[in-house]
Amino acid sequence: MGFSEQNHVLDAQGVALGIVSPDGRAGMLQHAHEFHAAGIPFMFDPGQGIPMFGSDELLNFVRQADYVTVNDYEAKLFQDKTGKTIEELSKLTRAFIVTLGAQGSIIYANGKEMRIPTPTATKLLDPTGCGDAYRAGLLYGIQKGWDWDTTGRLASLLGSLKIASRGGQNHKQTREEIVALFQQHFGYSISL
Repeated sequence: MGFSEQNHVLDAQGVALGIVSPDGRAGMLQHAHEFHAAGIPFMFDPGQGIPMFGSDELLNFVRQADYVTVNDYEAKLFQDKTGKTIEELSKLTRAFIVTLGAQGSIIYANGKEMRIPTPTATKLLDPTGCGDAYRAGLLYGIQKGWDWDTTGRLASLLGSLKIASRGGQNHKQTREEIVALFQQHFGYSISL
């Protein structure tokens, strides 16, 4: 991670959507700049990297990113460091997403605050990777052009499926299982 700045966004071909997540400081700054300069929409997911940056740098990430996602603890840090409320920050980007664990998430987009429920997990085994699963759902819905309610619900479902498995990447549901569970929990159908 300390050498992530050696990788460049434009070294990859056909990039249509990206994410800048916790990494080396120089790499995060560089990749956000490269995505923005290339006109490639991206999500900023600062996670535990927030303390590496000052107020102006965090605000610049938000202005460059199309989407920002944080958990409730990170949202508090973000507000403390920038002096801005989540509502103010959400006006600088297309969507600002705050996850709340079992209490769901809140998506601030288009001047609205949307509360997204989380399905009750079948087991609570390991939270490692739940945020990553949630972000995968967000990126999938964004890439598909879905509305925020559907995108957020898929993200929440994936997070609740992940917590029922040990390890960060050991959950293995099929598309058909995810579609069926989405219908069961939210009362309408999606196509993956």
